[in-house]
Amino acid sequence: MAPDALVRLQKVSKVFPGGIVGLDAVDLDIAAGEFLTLLGPSGCGKTTSLRVIAGFESPSSGNVLLEDRDITGLRPFDRPVNTVFQDYALFPHMDVAANVGFGLSLRKISGAEQAKRVGDALDMVGLADKLRARVSELSGGQRQRVALARAIVCEPRVLLLDEPLSALDAHLREQMQVELKRLQSRLGTTFVMVTHDQTEALSISDRIVVMNKGRIEQIAPPATLYDRPATRFVASFIGTMNLLESRFLGRDGERLRFAAGDLPLEAASDSSETPAAGDTRTIGVRPEDLLAAAEAGEGTASARISGVVFHGRTLRLHAELGQGTAIVIDAPRRADGSQFSVGDVAHVSLRRGATCPMLSS
Repeated sequence: MAPDALVRLQKVSKVFPGGIVGLDAVDLDIAAGEFLTLLGPSGCGKTTSLRVIAGFESPSSGNVLLEDRDITGLRPFDRPVNTVFQDYALFPHMDVAANVGFGLSLRKISGAEQAKRVGDALDMVGLADKLRARVSELSGGQRQRVALARAIVCEPRVLLLDEPLSALDAHLREQMQVELKRLQSRLGTTFVMVTHDQTEALSISDRIVVMNKGRIEQIAPPATLYDRPATRFVASFIGTMNLLESRFLGRDGERLRFAAGDLPLEAASDSSETPAAGDTRTIGVRPEDLLAAAEAGEGTASARISGVVFHGRTLRLHAELGQGTAIVIDAPRRADGSQFSVGDVAHVSLRRGATCPMLSS
């Protein structure tokens, strides 16, 4: 186990009835005090991983460790772990104080201590004035905060969050992302969150685990995942990425030179591999790293625009390079109204200084 690891999944597999593989020999170290997010499409294994940590699912093989202690066989309520569920799972017949203090009422804690801890937890989530309110009187965001308070009042070593913001509207969801990160930083508790929303994951995570078909594709901080995705899957799942089949031209110091048709590209490799001249590799290019000009210039390739999508300060241009390769370009929207239209030819180049990832399959 890594020196700062709090939780470890060790070769954890889960096979459901019918031979459906939920997890396939997953190894994962979760550091103490970090905000880790499990991210991926439906059926990738992220929720199964969370349930295995919580004890709601027993792995078919492998072990779950907490501070070097094997907790694989422990029941959920015997683990120092709490879960915030997607539907909050609040008791409608209880007021806010009773909901938050429910877990404490099952323990040998004095009434005065329970009341203090409930008050402190509600203060942390900004609901100290809702102590005696009924659940039915609360907004969606307030219910989410009550669920958080109920989870943290028992002082778990690990807090698990199963898509906790999915029921909120877009504006409130963004507010609660900030609140979640603020709360986690204040508590210093290890948070493990499941989401399929990449923007949410990128916004608040210290590290992100990208999962696909029961396996881990890549674990990295948000900026690394965005700038240096390791595989085609990660590149296509995180943000928008042009995946361009490109031929290798040569090496220029630390940079590898490629060309996708007539479009010159510069790529970086995390390995010492240098392709042979003429070999092809998949190069990932972000739309914001492509420039579109009305006039041809050195290092440009012509592309005919097939679609224009308004993105506020930018226009997303859908275009086709001369060899029929589809690309997406984010171009600044000009205040004078002069801009590209469907049918126009744009001359495309890689932004100066941009280095693109060379992707594995």
